[in-house]
Amino acid sequence: MTKVALADSYGRTAVDLRVSLTDKCNLRCTYCMPAEGLDWLAGPDVLTDDEVMRLIGIGTSRLGIREIRFTGGEPLLRRGLVAIVAATAALRPRPDISLTTNGIGLAKLAPALVAAGLDRVNVSLDTLVPDRFAALTRRARHSDVIDGLEAATRAGLAPIKINTVLMRGVNDDEAVPLLRFALEHGYEQRFIEQMPLDAGHIWTRATMVTADEILAQLETEFTLIQDPDHRGAAPAETWLVDGYDGVKVGIIGSVTRPFCGDCDRTRLTADGQIRSCLFSRDESDLRGALRSGCNDAEIADRWLSAMAAKLPGHAINDPSFLQPSRPMSAIGG
Repeated sequence: MTKVALADSYGRTAVDLRVSLTDKCNLRCTYCMPAEGLDWLAGPDVLTDDEVMRLIGIGTSRLGIREIRFTGGEPLLRRGLVAIVAATAALRPRPDISLTTNGIGLAKLAPALVAAGLDRVNVSLDTLVPDRFAALTRRARHSDVIDGLEAATRAGLAPIKINTVLMRGVNDDEAVPLLRFALEHGYEQRFIEQMPLDAGHIWTRATMVTADEILAQLETEFTLIQDPDHRGAAPAETWLVDGYDGVKVGIIGSVTRPFCGDCDRTRLTADGQIRSCLFSRDESDLRGALRSGCNDAEIADRWLSAMAAKLPGHAINDPSFLQPSRPMSAIGG
């Protein structure tokens, strides 16, 4: 079988597939969704486990996908998650397999996920203060996230990365404490600029803590050395933390330091839509192709067409920018 590069008209090739397994979440983070939650996808609209695996198989065997990251919503809520990870690990060529989670439930599932073939995990943690966590997520589950991190370490997942969104007046005083916490526990800290992907479309630059501000905070306590390895297509710019034997801290400046020119990602939503960009306002339906009887070659062609039309950048900094109609929880991180 001949592989075809999943390329766009600007010379970028997608090798990293982000697979959203559910739009449901057990937190209600203020920067993501309202307190009452959202209207979740109806069961029949969500790809089945077999459909997810068929699309992953097409991506890896025909389109050169080398990395699979499972996301949500909260992917640990997907009943078939362990089986999906195991089936992905059994593919040849075997892709790199990672997971982005809020950590709730990871204490229970980490050993099974490692046994199934999970390679790496990113855990979202925006604060070290339990009361602040409860206010920010509208759930008193801080200890569950910490337990999940510890379980992931015991299960042998490495590196474990912590993803943090800093917000002005909410947790913008925690850059240094969070990095210190990560260093003490052997985690890799990643700070992410708040992006316009909230369900209420209330994002403003005024509440966003910029990459430059985060870096300035960190440098009040740590000596950071620019990572000599270019980040390539990775979203995070990284720095070595002096005195910590090669440990890195990363900042994902999606708004102020966009990396669109090197993007290598393609995204599959829980209801089977291909998105060429996190901020796309258009989607291409692969679920319909699956269920109408299209063969693998025909589905691959639809995927190729979707990626060929990818725009040069997300245009957040253009006055004409409009947020995608779907929020982050429905798109997948």
